[in-house]
Formats: sequence, C-alpha cells, structure tokens
Amino acid sequence: MNQHASARLRAAAALLVLVSVAAAWLGAHAANAARDARAQSNSNTQPPQAGQQQENPAFAELHKRVAGKENVPAEQVFNNIQVLKGVPAGRVLPIMSAFSRALGVRCDYCHVFGEWAKDDKETKQTARDMYRMTMSINDDLKKIKTIAADNPVVNCTTCHRGQPKPNSSLPQGQRPDGARPQGAPPSTQPPSN
Repeated sequence: MNQHASARLRAAAALLVLVSVAAAWLGAHAANAARDARAQSNSNTQPPQAGQQQENPAFAELHKRVAGKENVPAEQVFNNIQVLKGVPAGRVLPIMSAFSRALGVRCDYCHVFGEWAKDDKETKQTARDMYRMTMSINDDLKKIKTIAADNPVVNCTTCHRGQPKPNSSLPQGQRPDGARPQGAPPSTQPPSN
C-alpha cells in the first residue's frame, strides 16, 4: 500500500470516528428530547417510572443558560472559559459530552457539579492542556504535504479510546491497517470476518 493510500485510509478512519461520535450525540440528544417531551406531558406530581431518570438540576441550569444564546461566544455565556473562547455557546455542551465519551468518564471527572467554573480538579487543567496539544497536532498535520490534502485530524478518542488514561499501544504483533509487521511470521489464527 503506498503512502497516499495509507494516508487516505487513516483520514477515512478519523472521519468515521468523528461521524460515530456525532451520531451517538445526535441519538442521545433525540432520546433526551423525546424523554423531556414525555415528561412535560405528564403531571409534575407523578414520580418517574422504573428505568426513567430525572435530569440533574445542574444540567438543566446549563441548558437554560444557553437557551437563546446558542450563537453567542462561549465566554459570554459561561464563566472561566479558556480553550473554547470564540466557540458558539450552543456547541460547548456537545463538545463536553464528546470529551466525556472519549475518556469514558462523567462530567465530575473534571468539574465540580453545579460549580462548573471552579478549577478545583487537576483533571480540568489536564483536559485544557490536552485540548491545546490536539489542536497543535492538527495544525502540524496540515503542514505535511503528503497528507495535508486528506485533512487528517486527531481527537481525544485517537489515544484515549474510552479510557481516562491514553492507550497508545496496539496488541502485540498488530498494525493499525491489520497487516503483519515487517518480518513477523504469518498468523496461525484464521482471519476474522
């Protein structure tokens, strides 16, 4: 496989990850909207049915804060915004949700529930640093002539893969494209479908 085809394959894989994250978010958002519509049609005095969760009041407050200000810069709607300055406020919560899924953690991994602006947790600063690093890598990728046309990107999932700590190793003897490493003996296991 030549370098150009390999670069296209990596770009397609990165795009697939981004589309999967977007689809998961849209599915969850649609499910939440349907649940909220059902909840509004029910009397407020009825307890939630089995399996139904009530929304955390801290999240409801965040959604109220954004309502009607979706296109306003995040720093004008939220306090202590540092790396998402200039991002529309309506994008902040979906971005945070994507971070949460990429690391397999809940919001309170980095934030103090209900006091979102606090910097009490070291993981919050680490997330900011990792975001800056990712943006820097993506800027550098645009400078590599052989792959720049494919517009490759990295994101949290590239390394974290649903874990709080990055997981940058592959299983022994595997390559990202599924081929055998150079000089490795042929696999004794049947190919997977």
